[in-house]
Amino acid sequence: MATLSRNLNLKPDYESQSASRKHRLTQIVCTIGPKTKSPEMLDKMLSTGMNIMRLNFSHGSHEYHGEVISNLRVALQRRGPDSRCAIMLDTKGPEIRTGKLKDKTIKLTAGQTITVSTDLSLVGDDNLIIVDYQDLCTSVKIGGLILIADGQISLTINSINKPGKCVVCTVNNNSILGENKNTHLPGAKINLPSVSEKDIQDLKFGVEQKVDMIAASFIRSAYDVLEIRKILGEKGRHIKIISKIESTEGLENFDSILRVSDGIMVARGDLGVELPMEQIFVAQKMMVSKCNAAGKPVITATQMLESMIQNPRPTRAEATDVANAVLDGTDCVMLSGETASGDYPLEAISYMSGICKEAEAVESATNYPSLFEAFRTAIGDDLSIPEVCASYAVRAANDVKADLVVTVSETGATARLACKYRPRVPVICVTNNVNTANTLLLTRAAVPFLVETLTGSEYLVNLAMEKGKILGLCKAGSLCVVVSGTIENAPGATNSVKVLHVS
Repeated sequence: MATLSRNLNLKPDYESQSASRKHRLTQIVCTIGPKTKSPEMLDKMLSTGMNIMRLNFSHGSHEYHGEVISNLRVALQRRGPDSRCAIMLDTKGPEIRTGKLKDKTIKLTAGQTITVSTDLSLVGDDNLIIVDYQDLCTSVKIGGLILIADGQISLTINSINKPGKCVVCTVNNNSILGENKNTHLPGAKINLPSVSEKDIQDLKFGVEQKVDMIAASFIRSAYDVLEIRKILGEKGRHIKIISKIESTEGLENFDSILRVSDGIMVARGDLGVELPMEQIFVAQKMMVSKCNAAGKPVITATQMLESMIQNPRPTRAEATDVANAVLDGTDCVMLSGETASGDYPLEAISYMSGICKEAEAVESATNYPSLFEAFRTAIGDDLSIPEVCASYAVRAANDVKADLVVTVSETGATARLACKYRPRVPVICVTNNVNTANTLLLTRAAVPFLVETLTGSEYLVNLAMEKGKILGLCKAGSLCVVVSGTIENAPGATNSVKVLHVS
């Protein structure tokens, strides 16, 4: 009913130019490709609204990705010390692919019978498809599906020949199959290693390059996350692990995966192949809400502004999809091909930013006390002192109509606790740790502010308010809510909330 009451009072602002309305709270992840990898283009993307740079390790060499990382750091250096952008390494992950074909492609006709074999010594033809998953026959069941090329090709399994290492299928739709296409087995328990040898080398490369976060592909269990943490080791302890949920198995184990992850990516591409199309939005809303309740960042990804790969404007459905993701509670929205290979990367970021701002304006019209109580009910009564202080700081900011919340924290824990309660204003997160500053860019409403030392709380708060004025987040006379500890440089000692006037 709170949503109904809010929506009944909405009125489109035809004169509004959302790009200049206010500070955006939702963070934007941009995938980088050959078209956007230069320092000059990265600088433009930063100016337009990129917060996190994503590198897709399904493509490109270490030399290529190292060049892109170097180019970003050149762009950031040119922009000055106050400019910030996190680096995300997205792993290829374990996957199943089809093999070679005698004529490079084959024509499939609905109703035809075709054999799918795991014998890699064979080459596919009009009657045979090769896949590289050796446990195919023990993983699938008669009546199950094999989906190929992002689900564009569907096969139904009629019989399983374990000695012959093959299954016999019926083709469900007319299509053309090429080589090396991704393959999904919806509902099957896949027996693949949690990380491939390529992933291991890529993770080690990420540690060397000091990336800020790993987007871990095809996470199926909490064990997969712990394996990645083990590979990152002591040198990579600061790197956040964002688990990508892309299978029904990952959904089934979501609660345990969330407990050991630093965040979640709702990866709707591969997930949309495994799940019935009409259930994708259910999975998305469930994952976003559980991340919100846990206070862990969540990224909504895949096809958000897909048409902008070729067109200068998004479709109406895409714009609504982005807005609804923000209203559902996502921390970040992600652009993939739109910025990696599209013709309008800057326009895509600009539209994404504008839509997020408009959605945030709608969100701010929600009755906050009811939202706050809903959070507290979902989370329960077993709260730490820092969380109690952080939550009531956000409640106070709403009640007194403050323009800013300020936290002082080396680890960023207090800032994340404050942002967990969906503040309607930016949260300036003062920290002396560069890793903390970068990884806070995963969190909705967080504005990291890097300083040399956390000694002198009063001075730091004044510095943060000055920073807020420079960024246009507040002005002289604005109210600012500060949540901090009375003991300086003591992690976990947050125990006070203050309301101050900005001078």
